[in-house]
Amino acid sequence: MFTGIDEVDWASLRHAHGSAEDMPGWLRALASADTAERATALDGMYGALHQQGCVYDSTLACVPFLLSLVAREEVPDRGGIVELLVGIGAESADGDPRAREAVCAGAEVFVRLAGDPDPAVRRVTASALVHFLPAPDRVLELLRQRLRAERDDRVLFALPEALTLFVRRYPAHADAAVDLLAEQSAPPYAPGLRLAALGQLALVAPARLPADLVPTAVRLLRQRSAHRARSTEPCAADSLVGRIRRLRPSDGEGSRLLRTLHTALGDRVDDRIALLGGQLTGPNPVDRCHGVWMAAALLHGWRADHGGTVRLLGAQLGAGHDWLRDAAVAVLAELFELAAPAADDLHALVYARPDLWTYRGERGSCTLGGPLKALARSGDPRAVPALAHLLAGPAAPVDLGFALAHLGAAAVPLAPAVRHRLGLMPPSSPTTARLAAPLLAAVGALGDEEAVPQVLRLLSGARGGPGAREDSVTGRVIETLEVLGATARAVPALRALLGTRHAAAAAGALWSAQQDASVVLPVLLRELTQGDPAGRRLAAVQLGRLGPAGRTAVPALRRMARSHLARERVPAACALWRIDADPEPVLPVFREAWAQDPRTRRPIARCLTAMGPAAAPLRHLAAEELAAPRRHLAHVPGSRGRDIPEDVGLLDDCREVLATV
Repeated sequence: MFTGIDEVDWASLRHAHGSAEDMPGWLRALASADTAERATALDGMYGALHQQGCVYDSTLACVPFLLSLVAREEVPDRGGIVELLVGIGAESADGDPRAREAVCAGAEVFVRLAGDPDPAVRRVTASALVHFLPAPDRVLELLRQRLRAERDDRVLFALPEALTLFVRRYPAHADAAVDLLAEQSAPPYAPGLRLAALGQLALVAPARLPADLVPTAVRLLRQRSAHRARSTEPCAADSLVGRIRRLRPSDGEGSRLLRTLHTALGDRVDDRIALLGGQLTGPNPVDRCHGVWMAAALLHGWRADHGGTVRLLGAQLGAGHDWLRDAAVAVLAELFELAAPAADDLHALVYARPDLWTYRGERGSCTLGGPLKALARSGDPRAVPALAHLLAGPAAPVDLGFALAHLGAAAVPLAPAVRHRLGLMPPSSPTTARLAAPLLAAVGALGDEEAVPQVLRLLSGARGGPGAREDSVTGRVIETLEVLGATARAVPALRALLGTRHAAAAAGALWSAQQDASVVLPVLLRELTQGDPAGRRLAAVQLGRLGPAGRTAVPALRRMARSHLARERVPAACALWRIDADPEPVLPVFREAWAQDPRTRRPIARCLTAMGPAAAPLRHLAAEELAAPRRHLAHVPGSRGRDIPEDVGLLDDCREVLATV
C-alpha cells in the first residue's frame, strides 16, 4: 500500500495548511486498526488536500496511495477514502485538471469496488464510476448490473443518484439511463427504491413522471414506512438506545428521498403542497415530522395559498409526541401572521400546557415559549391573557415585548404593565439594552404616549459618548420617541447625541421636533460623507425627510447614488426624489437595485408610491413582484427569521404601488 511513500519529498510539497510533511503519517493512519486514529487522519486529509476545490502538489502525490488503500479489503472504512477521492477528482475550483486526471488514471479500481463486500464502499463507488471511468457504455452497464444484484437499501438508493449524474455528464447517452430510472420507479421494485427513482426522474426527465405522481409518492412512502416498522427489531425496555429511539426516532434516508422529490418539483408548488398533505396526514409520526421541516422550506421559499398546510402543521401539536410537537411549533413561530390557520391548535396547546409558556435557556435567561410566541406572532388576541399573566410575574420573559408588538389593539390593556417595567430599568445598567429593546418595541406598537417619561429616562442615561450601552439601546429609544410623536420633549438629550454615532437618528428626531435645518443639515452631511455604512444610509433617509430644505446635500447624495452597493444607492436616490422631485436620476437606480439586491425592494416600493405618476416607468416591477412565485428573500443569506413578514410586507407595498402609480 505504501511502496515508495518514503521516496516522496513531502517536506517540499504543500497543502492547504502549509508543509505536507504530515501526509505520510495521515496516509498510514488510514490503515490503522484504531477507529479514532483513522477518523482523525481522514478529517485532516479532507481539510488539507482539496480545501474549497483547490489542487495542491501534495494532492497529486497522495492519489496513488489513496487508490492503493481502497483496493485492499483488509483496510477498514474505505468508503470514506473513496468519498475523499471523489472530492479530489471532481472539477477543481480554478479549472486545474490534474487532480481529476490523477484519479482517472486509477479508475479501474472502482470497477472492482462496485462489487466490494462492504456496502459503504459500494454505495460511494457508484458515483465514482460515473465520474472517472471514461467509457459511458461500460459505466451504464456496470450500474445496470449493480441494480440487478444489489440487496442493500443504502446502495440501492445511491444508484438512481448515480444515474442522474450519468445523465448530466453524458447527455448523448441519457435516454438509456432515463429508461433505467423509469424502470426502477415502477413495480416490482421496492417502495423505497421506487421513491428514490421518482425523485431522480423528476430532476432529469420530468416528462417521464407518472401522471399520478403525488398519490403514487404518498402511497410508496407509507408502504416503505410500514415495511420499516415490521422489519425493525424491538429495543429492550431497559436499553438507553431504545429509549432514545422511542423519544425521537429518525429516518434520515426517508427524509432524503422526499426532500429530493420536493427539490426536483421546484416551482410546481401545487404538487408540493399536495405531497406535504400526504406526508402530514400519514400514520407514521416520523414521516409527519419530516413533512413539518419540508413544509418550512416550502413556506419560506414560495408564495401560495398555504392555509391547508398550516392547518396540518397545527394538527401535529396534539399528536402525542413531544419531538413532533416541538418541530411544528418551531415552524409555526417563524410564520408570523401566516400561522393564523393553526391558531386554534396553538391556543389549545397554550392553555393546556402553561409549563410551555416560557423557556429557560442554558444561561438562565427566561424567554417566551414557542407555542405562546407563535400564537402572539400570528396576531391572535387569545394570547393576551397568558402574556398578561407573565408580564405581572416577577420574571417576565425578556422577549415578551416583541410578541406584544404583533397584537395591535388587543394588547393595549397591557400598556400600563409594560410602562411600569420600562420605568424600573436603571438607565446605566449593562443589562438595560437587552431588556429594554422588547419593551420599547411594544410601547411603539401600542402607541402608548403615557410611556414617554419612561422612554426619556433611558435616553438621558445614554449621553455619555459612544459607549457600548449607548450603541445598543439609544437608536431604539429615538425611534420610539419618533413613533410616539414625542421628540419635542427630548430636544436637550437629542442635541447631546449629535456628536455620537447616533447623530443621524438624533438629527432626524430634532427635525421632527423643530424643523430647523441649520441645526440638523451640517450633522447629516457629516454623517453622509464620514459615517460608517449604517450611518450613511440613515443620514440619507433623514435628509430625504428635510425635503427641499436639504438641497445642499444633493451633490453628496448623487455621489452616494453611484455607490457599488445597492443598499447605499437606494436611500440616496429616495432622498434625491424627496428633495428635488426629479425622477430622471432616481428611476435608473431603482431599476438596477431592484434586480441586484432584493433587500432594497421594500424601500423602493414605498418610494415609488410616494412618487405617484412619476414612477409609472417602474410600475411593472410591482406587478411582476406580485406575480412572482418565489419569496423575494428566499436566496438572501441570513434573512431566515424575518423573511416571511418582510415578504408579506413587500406584497402589500407593491399593491399600494399599483393603486397609486
